[in-house]
Amino acid sequence: MARISLDCPNSLPGIPLSVLSVPMENKYKCQQCLQVLRKPVQAQCGHRFCVHCFKQLTSSGPKPCEACRQEEIYEEPISILNSNELHAGGSFPHFSLQQCNLLCLTAIKFRGFVNSLSSLLPRQAFPDNAAGREIASLPARCLNQGCNWTGSIKEYEAQHEGRCEFERIQCEACQTSILRTEKDRHTERECEARTLNCKYCKLTFNFKDIKAHDEICLKFPLQCKECGKKKIPREKFNDHTKSCAKSKSACPFNEVGCKSVIDNGKLSDHEHSSTMEHLRLLLPMVLSIARTRADAPGPAGEWQEDSGLGLYRAPEEGVNMGAGAAASAQSVDIEKKVNALENIVCVLNREVERSSVTMEAFSHQHRLDQEKIENLSNKMRQLERTLTMKDLQLSETEQLLRELQLCTYDGIFVWKIIDFSRRRQDAVAGRAPAMFSPAFYSSKYGYKMCLRLYLNGDGTGRGTHLSLFFVVMRGKYDALLKWPFSQKVTLMLLDQNNREHIIDAFRPDVSSTSFQRPISEMNIASGCPLFCPLAKLAGKSPYLRDDTIFIKAIVDLTGL
Repeated sequence: MARISLDCPNSLPGIPLSVLSVPMENKYKCQQCLQVLRKPVQAQCGHRFCVHCFKQLTSSGPKPCEACRQEEIYEEPISILNSNELHAGGSFPHFSLQQCNLLCLTAIKFRGFVNSLSSLLPRQAFPDNAAGREIASLPARCLNQGCNWTGSIKEYEAQHEGRCEFERIQCEACQTSILRTEKDRHTERECEARTLNCKYCKLTFNFKDIKAHDEICLKFPLQCKECGKKKIPREKFNDHTKSCAKSKSACPFNEVGCKSVIDNGKLSDHEHSSTMEHLRLLLPMVLSIARTRADAPGPAGEWQEDSGLGLYRAPEEGVNMGAGAAASAQSVDIEKKVNALENIVCVLNREVERSSVTMEAFSHQHRLDQEKIENLSNKMRQLERTLTMKDLQLSETEQLLRELQLCTYDGIFVWKIIDFSRRRQDAVAGRAPAMFSPAFYSSKYGYKMCLRLYLNGDGTGRGTHLSLFFVVMRGKYDALLKWPFSQKVTLMLLDQNNREHIIDAFRPDVSSTSFQRPISEMNIASGCPLFCPLAKLAGKSPYLRDDTIFIKAIVDLTGL
């Protein structure tokens, strides 16, 4: 026997008792969660559980049934719950022919057949589909405040549960309780923990961290207080400060003692006008360096005093310095290459970081777009269902309006039938053998009637005659009328030259069911199967003009 797995990640516990519009019977209650059964499972002891509760109860192994203990009917192994024994149905397993013969012989030989058979059969838990159908038909209502939805449990689970617009749900980010209909607006505009993208650097962060991010954002626009320039990215603000003509900075010779602070635009003027002062500030430092070099012996040359300045005198020409110069040149080349590679790596790292930020922004926007698309799709499906209902109502209204336009209330009705040739072909082909006229009445509160026409004949007139019948229909005021219907009925095919109409009349047989008070929409038709030979409609017939015929019915109102 095929088994049903209990691995149901989407299963839910029981339905709340208060959802029911009527008192709940105990047989519909889960013995674990004490709510209305959802996807009921009947254990071998007879108690019912939700499939979710049964799975949780037996997830760590077989468990004794607490309901059996409370009812003092506990009996092993029947009262042991085991998820491994849940089967696809409550039917018995298949036996071989030898096993069946053995059971039959056992039944004949021993009177305790039922007890013997039950001991041979494995006891099993199974989905209780019968209880599930009974529960699905129970009346239900929505518990959410402001929602007036009512229906059955089946409709509640399939259409309303988890979809109610008045249901309050918890925001996953800030844990605030909100209405389901306000989820999108809350997520996008109100949630304190919502995720935002910086409009400058496109980095993702929480709304509550927006001020902290603005303090460190490299793309955040700043304004220079000196020149008034706006929208300077923070990462370029230091470069702007150095190059800003109105920004003040210290003199480059401040390390040797110049105390001037000047505008960047006037730096060159200051350097030109203060050259002698800067040289005097440099002199002590140069002398100090010269003395230090003079004290240190050097193999390649020597330092000598000249006019009070420490100057380096080059070694005599002819001294071989090739090895030192070559090593120095090689180290310079290597250092240049290393610097170039470091610059390239820095540029690539910045590009990778920028691409990563852009990808995260696109991914977040994609998720938002998908949620919006899903919401719009749901709204579109709702609108389509509403539109279908409106179309149906409109069709019914149009049908009622046509009937009211053609309806009469004096017992006299003229039926105009156009496209006679096409309708006749449909009747011959069997696509539409009969057609009904609009309803007409003997008075406003009188009998409701109509005509039924077979363009290729019916019964004895099939293929040779037009067959015309009179039909009594169920009306709103039948309880006030005299039954059976006994008024004389006259049927006519009108000569459009107003010379010789084809007329047939009859008085109803009051014993016929055709003229008793209708119990369905209409009674069995009664009339003239040989009403008019089809030959009279051939050629230039006065009864058929412009592919149109006229049929008239007159109900004698004498005695009403």
